[in-house]
Amino acid sequence: MSPRQVTVLGECVADAFAEPGGTSNELALRVLPGGGPANTAVALARLGTPARFLARLSGDVFGRLFRAHLEASGVDLSSAVQAAEPSTLAVAELDAEGQAAFSFHAQATADWQWTTAELAGVDLSDSVCVHTGSLALVQEPGAAAVEDFLAAAAPGATISIDPNVRPLLVHPDVYRARLAYWCGLADVLRLSEDDLELLLPQTPPEQACDIWHAAGARLVVITRGADGALASLDGERIQVPAVPTRVADTVGAGDSFTAGLLHHLGARGLLGGRLTELRIGDVAEACLFATQVAALTCSVAGPNPPWQSQLTQLATADGV
Repeated sequence: MSPRQVTVLGECVADAFAEPGGTSNELALRVLPGGGPANTAVALARLGTPARFLARLSGDVFGRLFRAHLEASGVDLSSAVQAAEPSTLAVAELDAEGQAAFSFHAQATADWQWTTAELAGVDLSDSVCVHTGSLALVQEPGAAAVEDFLAAAAPGATISIDPNVRPLLVHPDVYRARLAYWCGLADVLRLSEDDLELLLPQTPPEQACDIWHAAGARLVVITRGADGALASLDGERIQVPAVPTRVADTVGAGDSFTAGLLHHLGARGLLGGRLTELRIGDVAEACLFATQVAALTCSVAGPNPPWQSQLTQLATADGV
């Protein structure tokens, strides 16, 4: 069964990686298109899932870079807004393990200015899933419009949310205050162990899953880096190991995991409603696939998710 469309809503951010300049008093920035929702849309399209990205794309130099990158990956931008505001910029510093720490230049930028009118005309009749998260769900003034869009989409589509907490821009208390409501909308909640610590400090992952199930989310997946992932479907849990890889950096790995998860479920006809046909074995298979997608993303610099052909090559090399 061929996968049907997934609509992704959220930001596209210029990820600038600091590099030594030509002289001691210079710093060079290598800019790559990023942003959690944009990374997920790109990964979905490259894997073969029709992906539409609802974005507010600036006409500045970064916005033109975003548009070229998304279109080259096969992402549908027919519903993207041509925004007058500037693009969001994130400057990343990598530690020895390839983990990135970001500083953001995001005040009054294009990504957060969603209006109800801009989203009211979006046709979701061909979308089996709507995915969003990250800063688009909490940054004012557009956050309320995004929440309302999810609520309107929920009767006809599976809702997937990745909180992707960014405490430098928005205090975790803002996420905590809205998370129970998001779980009431969401069928899939995917977050990292760093998100877990920010949202529910010192809470065991299994207990956190039960809290979010009680709030409404049927499938909760917590990605744990080199330790793989914990998935919980209505309280029935599995642990999935990570795929060993040589890490260039981890930027975009969680976004790619989400895309792999949704792609695998969609390709098997399991998206499009409240996941009523989903079983824990389906979740295990989808998470195993998603860890492969994430591993390939970690093996290259920046948020550069793999194409389906690369997954096929990996499976062949592993004798699958």
